[in-house]
Amino acid sequence: MPKETRPQPELVLVQFKGHRKGYFHNRLKVGVSVGHYCLVEADRGRDMGQVKYVGPGQPEWWRQAEHQGVLQKANTHDLEKLHNNRGDEWEFWDICREKILNRRLDMNLVSVERQFDHKKITFYFTAEKRVDFRELVRDLAAVFRTRIELRQIGVRDEARLKGGLGICGREYCCSGFLQDFVPVTLKMAKVQQLPLNPAKLSGPCGRLRCCLTYENETYKESRRSLPKVGCDVTTPDGRSTVRKLDLLTEAVMVSTPGREGLTEWPVGQVQWGKGGDLPAPKAEMRSPNGCGGCQRGQK
Repeated sequence: MPKETRPQPELVLVQFKGHRKGYFHNRLKVGVSVGHYCLVEADRGRDMGQVKYVGPGQPEWWRQAEHQGVLQKANTHDLEKLHNNRGDEWEFWDICREKILNRRLDMNLVSVERQFDHKKITFYFTAEKRVDFRELVRDLAAVFRTRIELRQIGVRDEARLKGGLGICGREYCCSGFLQDFVPVTLKMAKVQQLPLNPAKLSGPCGRLRCCLTYENETYKESRRSLPKVGCDVTTPDGRSTVRKLDLLTEAVMVSTPGREGLTEWPVGQVQWGKGGDLPAPKAEMRSPNGCGGCQRGQK
């Protein structure tokens, strides 16, 4: 007898206003597909968003999805109600902005989101310092007669909420497909030999671009197979010094005593002491030959 296989539990990724995403367990087997709108379990009520993914999902997604689920597919009445909510949010924005000015709070209102069932309104804002907004919450609760949440976000979250097009001509990665932000460091740009120009390395949020992380591991692997700049190596022309590296073609450009200009050699024709792939940290002692770890004379 063939072994009976259990159907895999289905996870649904739903996107809400401002590219906010959530993971939900489709335990009720609701017939939804990518592009459909559906009702899901929300904070003390129901919310509505667009389906962006249906499938087994990733293990880390299930930590959130197991505690909330898909309720039903949206109908025409639900879509009309969602449209009306989006129209009301512009009025809520003006009211909140007026209250902020009256309280003289040092905060910048970014976005307003009304929960589908009208049980909560969330106001997103940025601020340089911690803001005491307790009196503001009371003011808003007195006006709207519902649960009010003020959420302080960072500049990267602000870019995700507002959306837009990057210099590549595509939608911002954070708005389009990124699920979580990962740390981006200037070291990634150095490994990829990019010009350290803040205007070109920074995104619309003013932080380093998320896309610096995409090929970082590939460049690090390439660096491990190449000598460091400034290291002495042996080429078919004799003893030379590395001046430039071409990480994509895995070629080394060297200067050789008695020869003008630089000579390019494939890495397979260059010999050197294998001493590490990346520039040494500041706390690390450099070797006397000045190459930061490569050993002179080894082949």
